[in-house]
Amino acid sequence: MMGDLPFFPDRASTIALHVDYLIGFLMTVTTILSGTIFLLIFYFAIRYRRRRHSAVQIQDNLKLELAWTAIPLGLIVIMFVWGARLFMANRQPPANAESIYVVGKQWMWTIEHAEGRREIDQLHVPAGKPIRLILASQDVIHDFFIPAFRVKQDVVPGRYTTLWFEANKTGEFHLYCSQYCGTQHSGMIGKVVVMKPAEFQEWLGGGTETSPVKAGAQLFQDFSCANCHEPGPRQRGPGLSGAFGKPVRLQSGETVIFDEAYMHESIIAPQAKVVEGYRPVMPSFRDQLSEDQIMDLIAYVRSLSSEGVKP
Repeated sequence: MMGDLPFFPDRASTIALHVDYLIGFLMTVTTILSGTIFLLIFYFAIRYRRRRHSAVQIQDNLKLELAWTAIPLGLIVIMFVWGARLFMANRQPPANAESIYVVGKQWMWTIEHAEGRREIDQLHVPAGKPIRLILASQDVIHDFFIPAFRVKQDVVPGRYTTLWFEANKTGEFHLYCSQYCGTQHSGMIGKVVVMKPAEFQEWLGGGTETSPVKAGAQLFQDFSCANCHEPGPRQRGPGLSGAFGKPVRLQSGETVIFDEAYMHESIIAPQAKVVEGYRPVMPSFRDQLSEDQIMDLIAYVRSLSSEGVKP
């Protein structure tokens, strides 16, 4: 289909074919309706240009009115339901998806695997394995876009966003930032390298970097987080062991889920959501930690819970 056309990118993920089918349907409907309207306008302009024939005024035609109402409505409903199902499928990663941390900076992508392997403007992934990207921005809005996978996601400062895909074709594919982010935006490009699982494991084991969990554990000690969050007489904040993935009740009466987005906000803006039963005494670490370090801290906190291994 469209993925085989020369002016369309490769189709290299499990969702790409479904996206192409939806786009093909939208293009077909748009072409037929636009072409029909254009031909009718052209026909009427020629037929009645000198008023040789007078048009007949239709006073009432229930069948015609029902037709021009029901047909467009039916097409719109099909488009909406089809698009919504595809959107929801692309927003809910499988439970066995492997998490990879991505930070957008002017003008590069820094990528960190759970095993500690780090990359810049390159993303190595295995074929046939669901991959969940946890995305953050160090400075301005970016957009993580892989045309061959038919996936893209805004990367917003101060907020975590997620994106998942499953590559089903090995090779190298383009990676772009599709949101204007400054004077060198056009140079913020990279590539995704899809490898066979055995080759990927060999590549993954070739790194000597510290894993995010170990790096986060060191940061947890360096910034004395244990003084407030570990059980004991000096505890002034909620405990973190086993907390990931569970609901948290706030002083406002609201309930939120203890996930990556909540942890990120609690680190840079701790007064925004204060846990019930605790005082708002935690300082902000916005200017003390980079996005990469915050991701390491979050990876460590996730590791303290059995649910932390699941997205």
